[in-house]
Amino acid sequence: MPSVRRSLTDAQRREFHDALEARRQEVLARQGRLDASLSDAREARSDGQADDEHDPEGPTMAATWSQLTGMHDDLEVEMTEVEHALSRIEAGTFGLCQRCGKPIGVARLRARPYAELCIDCARAAEAH
Repeated sequence: MPSVRRSLTDAQRREFHDALEARRQEVLARQGRLDASLSDAREARSDGQADDEHDPEGPTMAATWSQLTGMHDDLEVEMTEVEHALSRIEAGTFGLCQRCGKPIGVARLRARPYAELCIDCARAAEAH
């Protein structure tokens, strides 16, 4: 597999590392706020305060819970992607397609810094 040093400059690797670290911190902050919301919802459900049948003005507790847990799951997936990208930077494989080994375009990495596939392999994967 070709070296990432041939596909990205040191400055670009730092750029992506910094962007991924910033994204990691943002996801952690969002997870913290979401965990607080989930805790509040859990408490409201256990206290019997949430009467879904008699609150026609707002969303039901079940809908709120479903939305919050879905957002929590999405953040977990994103955190995993960010952590894997940071690991690839450390390993020297960041910016290389995990399928074909070719460099992933810098524009693609700027749009999606945790991309594991080059655009051609990503399109092929979507077609299947």
